[in-house]
Amino acid sequence: MTDDGPPLAFSGSRLAWSDMPRDVRARIAELAGAEVATEAPATTGFSPGYASLLELADGTEVFVKAVSPEQNPDSPNLARAEIRTLELLPPEVPAPRLRWSHDDGTWVMMGIEAVAGHVPDHPWRPDQLRRTLDVVDRLARAGTPAPQDLPPLSTALDGLAAATRALADSPTDLERAVAAVGEHGEWLAEHLTDLVAWAEQAPFLATGTTLAHNDLRADNVLLDEHDAWVVDWPHACKDAPPWYDLVGLLVSVSMQGGGDPEELFWSHPTAAGADRESVRAVLAALTGYFLLGAVRPAPLGIGNLRPFQLAHGRAALAWLRRF
Repeated sequence: MTDDGPPLAFSGSRLAWSDMPRDVRARIAELAGAEVATEAPATTGFSPGYASLLELADGTEVFVKAVSPEQNPDSPNLARAEIRTLELLPPEVPAPRLRWSHDDGTWVMMGIEAVAGHVPDHPWRPDQLRRTLDVVDRLARAGTPAPQDLPPLSTALDGLAAATRALADSPTDLERAVAAVGEHGEWLAEHLTDLVAWAEQAPFLATGTTLAHNDLRADNVLLDEHDAWVVDWPHACKDAPPWYDLVGLLVSVSMQGGGDPEELFWSHPTAAGADRESVRAVLAALTGYFLLGAVRPAPLGIGNLRPFQLAHGRAALAWLRRF
């Protein structure tokens, strides 16, 4: 927590341009088409790799990401997944476009269209919340039908359900989670069997034909003067219901004091026709995933992740109690 409220997704220990090997910097400049003049590091997100807006010597700009297993063993594969997704996104999806990429087997790097935007303010401003909710609707419409070469959402939900089951099966993790969620701890302990059962229904109930970003939260949205953009795409899936991303986003919005997730969900266009049992199943799976992560040791290079997951877990659990 911070003095202003829940923790934001401020980047932790990220690489600077000078931290990367000389041959990696040379390859980025070659791919970008000009030498690097200045860099403006990204201030949100969790990757311990390199992420900066680069101004090039020819006056153009490009947003560059680069990572190797030395920073975190899982991050290169996430970068590879993001590259694949960006190559598949329909042109109508409100996302910056991939300009180039390179993978030498150790370092994975990509150049993405520069967007002159900023993450929504914290605490949320009503106009920025409206624009962010609007982009969820645009994303669902543009992403239906989803690109068929993406992994199915059911695979991701299987993973969330497994995390929920693991939380229930580990007395130590469960004890820590019950203590960490404060006033929700007694309810969590009493409804643990329900939580697992609901979560395990999610892969079967939350189905559709829509593209899911599958990690939509405030720091993965950029707002400029006229538009909104969805960024950071390594977890994208197909076969989602149109309301799926809205659930995850509203957990983030609720965590950061942006409004009542129940009211915001059912008044949103993508929630039209949503089955309440299916929404509860997704929310339960997210709750278990966040709480298990929150009480486990931090992954290499991402020490700021666990407080963020705990805040999300509390917000998800508070919403789940209303179902």
